[in-house]
Amino acid sequence: MSYRIMMRDLPSEERPREKLLRHGAERLSNSELLAILLGSGTKSLSALRLAEHLLTKFGSLRGLANASCEEMTSVKGVGAVKAAVILAAFELAKRLADSSMEVREVITCPRDAADLVRNDLARADKEYFMVIMLNTKHRVIGKKVISIGHLSGSLVHPRELFKEVIRRSSAAVIVVHNHPSGDPTPSREDIGVTKRLVEAGELLGIQVLDHIVVGDNCYVSFREQGLL
Repeated sequence: MSYRIMMRDLPSEERPREKLLRHGAERLSNSELLAILLGSGTKSLSALRLAEHLLTKFGSLRGLANASCEEMTSVKGVGAVKAAVILAAFELAKRLADSSMEVREVITCPRDAADLVRNDLARADKEYFMVIMLNTKHRVIGKKVISIGHLSGSLVHPRELFKEVIRRSSAAVIVVHNHPSGDPTPSREDIGVTKRLVEAGELLGIQVLDHIVVGDNCYVSFREQGLL
């Protein structure tokens, strides 16, 4: 049975494409939006059921976003074309989020810094340690991933971080990393790393303004917590 026949069994207002056109994309579930990207299903699954199967297999929308083309195509009914469409959609979403942050060039508070890297870290299943580089007016010069760790932590050496900072002639930095667990509570290792970076920055005349730990839709600022 084809996708067209199986979807025809649904009332028109419940078909993902028609539902989007009538009510807007925001009214659709993740599986319904994904079904529209897939376009068709298999002989035994509609596009909607295939979308639900994909989300279940990879655990969540974030899990699917982290999946490679090879992992997606290992699912029956998802060929290279469907996988490419999904990957392209996630990449466009990432670029849109990045472009929206280009307007906010000056960091005025910890939330600005967290928002600037949130999209980079939102789907990460490992610890990413990043640095946001600023000029004397706290205008963003750039951001860069310094190290990628694993679920139990990420080691950062001051030399690795400040090498890039000095190259960009940054006056100050904000360091940021994520906790894949979703809990942004700083660990003992986080506090130790921050202390070493602050001390190294003082020697180089580069101020470490803050260390922000990003969790699941939340963050902790060392400066706000009096840890810096």
